[in-house]
Amino acid sequence: MFRGIFDSDLVQVIGVGDFLLCLGVSLVLGLLLAFCYTYRSRYTKSFVLTLSLLPAVVCVVIMMVNGNVGTGVAVAGAFSLVRFRSVPGSAREIVSLFLAMGSGLIAGMGYLGYAALFTLVMCAALILYARLDLGAKKQGERYKTVQITIPEDLDYSEVFADIFAEYTASCELVRVKTTHMGSIFRLSYQVVLRHPEKEKEMIDKLRCRNGNLEISVSREVGAANEL
Repeated sequence: MFRGIFDSDLVQVIGVGDFLLCLGVSLVLGLLLAFCYTYRSRYTKSFVLTLSLLPAVVCVVIMMVNGNVGTGVAVAGAFSLVRFRSVPGSAREIVSLFLAMGSGLIAGMGYLGYAALFTLVMCAALILYARLDLGAKKQGERYKTVQITIPEDLDYSEVFADIFAEYTASCELVRVKTTHMGSIFRLSYQVVLRHPEKEKEMIDKLRCRNGNLEISVSREVGAANEL
């Protein structure tokens, strides 16, 4: 039952016990990777489920193509067409997928001890780096998105240049939007604050310049946190 119809006497067939052992170890390693990924990070149930099952899938594929170069090349081409996410993933999600595939590949080659050791070391490193933050919180307080509302008669090109030069290390106008039949402009800036504790002082000066219209300051969300 567990022999392929194209197998010959020269082909070594993987035993059912060995198959189940590799599959079980891969599932356990996938669960371990999934639990480590959820530590101090936002996640979805579907991605955690994918991460927990991916090592087992890769393990089985590697066991089935072991020793067959032609089948291995075909499987590699098929894997290159698979999209694991429908939207661009974060750097943490991408590296987690690579870790899951790596552990499944090692288990599929039969090195179960190395697969477990690899998973344990990488999970420990993942948790350690998540706890250290590596300056992410401090840097996140400096990178801001500033949205300013101004009347149409105010020239926005240089009106806030001196204020931003005083309070920011860099400033870039990334969006201009008109509203209320063109009577109101909404400007969006990506800025890096020199001193985050002076944020309110900067907002007060901006309010005096734009006629006390709406101003919002939020944390920058964009490609800076992605690959």
